[in-house]
Amino acid sequence: MKRIVLVFLTFLICWGSFAQKKTIKTQKAPAFTKATRDELKNALDSMSYALGVLDATFFKQQGMEKVNFEMMNKGFDDVLNGKSTLLTPQQCDMTVREQIQAFMRKKSQATIDEGNKFLAENSKRPGVTITPSGLQYEVITMGTGPRPVDTSVVKVQYDGYLINGKKFDSSRDRGQPASFTLNQVIRGWTEGLKLMPVGSRFKFYIPYTLGYGEQGAGNAIAGGSALIFDVELLEIVK
Repeated sequence: MKRIVLVFLTFLICWGSFAQKKTIKTQKAPAFTKATRDELKNALDSMSYALGVLDATFFKQQGMEKVNFEMMNKGFDDVLNGKSTLLTPQQCDMTVREQIQAFMRKKSQATIDEGNKFLAENSKRPGVTITPSGLQYEVITMGTGPRPVDTSVVKVQYDGYLINGKKFDSSRDRGQPASFTLNQVIRGWTEGLKLMPVGSRFKFYIPYTLGYGEQGAGNAIAGGSALIFDVELLEIVK
């Protein structure tokens, strides 16, 4: 996870917006309503409110539901007035990261529970093998070629599904095999493909711990998602 400190995060957001504006010649400032002008009486009011909106928006997206404004204001006051802070910058960074992880865990728990239930039922099906890590796989076709190792570059065709059957990715649909180094993909793929001789086609059932974890991947894969992949190992690229 990226290093995140409250004020530094806001600075990056604001600076990114400022840098972007320098490249846009005809960007008009947003119009303020009368109600806005009544509340934001000067530049300091506007900046202070903007800091609150940007930070609250980011942390709400991570799952934060409330904040102790007294302690938050104290943190601002201590830094801006040169006072000793209760936590060092390193401790602040670690605290925020730990709390964001906790928010993400809470947010993704329902998805994790659903995936665990699916995998528990799936493990009972004939033909499904479970490795010590929790990876489940099913052999569709067993090839006769060599098996790849961690550093191998492999060429594969695959379809990726959520456990509800929704397809979120497919090299077959693109009409183009995918190539990658085996140790640069999710752990479930790295482990699973090493079990496959070239020419094999396996189905992987991957717990979230071997997939994209509690953070997920973009909008397509929610945090804590178990995943299903139908993978064919075409070759080990020399």
